[in-house]
Formats: sequence, C-alpha cells, structure tokens
Amino acid sequence: MTNKLFCFGMGFSARLVADQLRDEGWQIAGTTRSADKANQLKSDGIEPFIFADDQPIADIKSALQDVTHVLISAPPGGQGDPVIHHHGGDLAGLAEGTWVGYLSTTGVYGDYQGATVTEEDDLQPSGKRGRRRVAAEKAWFDLGHRHGLCVQSFRLAGIYGPGRNAIETVRSGRARRIVKPGQVFSRIHVQDIAQTVLASIKQPNCGAAYNVCDDDAAPPQDVIAHACGLLGIDPPPEQDFADAKLSPMAASFYEDNKRVDNARIKQELGVKLRYPDYRAGLMALYDEILAKLAAKEEIV
Repeated sequence: MTNKLFCFGMGFSARLVADQLRDEGWQIAGTTRSADKANQLKSDGIEPFIFADDQPIADIKSALQDVTHVLISAPPGGQGDPVIHHHGGDLAGLAEGTWVGYLSTTGVYGDYQGATVTEEDDLQPSGKRGRRRVAAEKAWFDLGHRHGLCVQSFRLAGIYGPGRNAIETVRSGRARRIVKPGQVFSRIHVQDIAQTVLASIKQPNCGAAYNVCDDDAAPPQDVIAHACGLLGIDPPPEQDFADAKLSPMAASFYEDNKRVDNARIKQELGVKLRYPDYRAGLMALYDEILAKLAAKEEIV
C-alpha cells in the first residue's frame, strides 16, 4: 500500500516535507486558498483542494480517501484551529494510529527572560497569537487521545531558508539592527524542519511535542551584521528598541526572550542538524545565491 500524506496548508515548511515524500513515491494531497495555486500544485504532482478559514473542503471524503498521514500548518484564527473547526469530525474517522503532525511555534512558551526552555516547561504565552497556538495544540492532542490518532506537535522557532532569510532582507534594503539588551531569538532552517518531521514519521511518538530549533539562540542584530559581512557591505546602524518605532506586529516578537532547547529531537528522533547555527545556514544560502547569479549570467 502506498503511503499518502494530506497537508492542510502548503506553506514554506509543509511544502518541503511534501516534496521530499513525493520524491520517495508517496501520494500527496493538500490545500490552498486559490484556484491559481491549486493549478500549480496539480502541475507539481500534488492533488489540490481549496480550503480557508471560512471555506471548508467541498469534498472532504475524497480528500481524505486512503490518507495515512496528515500534516497541519494552517494557523489558528479567531474561531480556533480552522482544520478542527471544519473537519475535526472527518479526521476522527481516520484509521486508528494515523500519524498527525501539527506545526506549532515556540511562541507557546511565552517569555522566560532569556532562560532555557524544554518541552517540559509551562506554556505561558505572552500574546493573542501564542494563546491561540496553545489552544490549538491542546485541541489536536485531545482529538488524538479521543480517536486514537497519533498526534505530534512541532514547536518551530523562527523559520528561514531560500528566499526568506537575513541575506534577502539586506539585499532588499529592508534590514534594521534593532537592539534590545539581552534579547535573543532561536531559529531553524526549513530543511531541518523537514528532516525533523520526516524522522517523526519514521519513528512516531504519539502525544509528543518537539522543539525544532538550532543550537544557537542569538541577538537579531548579530544575524543582520553577519549577512552584511557575507555580502561585503557595511551593516546598518544599531537602533535602540525603545526608539525603533516598530509596528505592533514586529514589536510583539520582542515580548518573548528565551533560549529553546532542542535535545529531544536529537535524542528521540536522531536528528543531526544540517545547519546548527545561523552562520552555517546563511553561508549555504549565500552560496546558493551566488550559484543562481552565475547561472543567470551564463544564460545571458
């Protein structure tokens, strides 16, 4: 029997997982919000379904037919988790033991004033988005417990990867070096997210939560400075957080200050990070950018 993955949301992280499993011979289906994106998924060998917070899947029976694994990356909204809201009952009918992965966030921990957090620490989210994530995690674990689904949560740190990283921010002219004394953020390369999820699929631990981050929580201004160094340009001047006039959304990320421990993914899943810190990740991305520029010059 061929394994089949269904993704609620084909975002940056879920799409990489889906592509790798498709290349291994899995059947892949998933959701998107628009017909144009659905056509793109279909051309990429992924069976598409339209889904949004206010638009359940029209033919959910067909969508979930023969599904052996489910990955959820759709974020919770004002009505809670949209997948459970619209299709929790449908998912409850999947075979007992079906693997279900939920892409959550380290924002569930809230502010630990720079201290290290593990999966055993209390969830004390600072803002509305974090509280929604905690509620969504609980809803998924409850669904799994009630209906025999093998639910795991992946608490993702700040995600970066191709097209979405500090180098691109610098190149676009949008980079700022905001300094809040003592502030650090944990990060994770999208490829390391994918390998963690794939490792869980191969050796599931029902009911587990996993911190998915690299080994080096670091101040955000240091990451921008390193990206500038790779590009051979002067970094932008440092700005004090109190005077930076950030948008409410941008400022909200500075409410939490913690170092996230990733020992569990290494010990339980055998994950060996490809990019254990932002320096390794940015160097690989810089090399990719150079290769693309060289290829473009050859074509021209």
